[in-house]
Amino acid sequence: MSTTPDLTHAAWVKSSYSAGNGGECIEVAPGFAGVLPVRDSKDPQGPVLVFPAEAWNAFVAAVRDGEFGTV
Repeated sequence: MSTTPDLTHAAWVKSSYSAGNGGECIEVAPGFAGVLPVRDSKDPQGPVLVFPAEAWNAFVAAVRDGEFGTV
């Protein structure tokens, strides 16, 4: 049994931090129960990482809290 969702009709959303200049951005595809697919916006036909929703939410919270420092 595959745990990878069918992403054929995924509605990809670009990061709100994207400057629209083709820089380093990610896209996510919300709407999949329990998981969040993530891909590189510069390579939409490339690989997709599928994270458990709880893990993704914890990562986003850590970024917002500055746990990884600043760049």
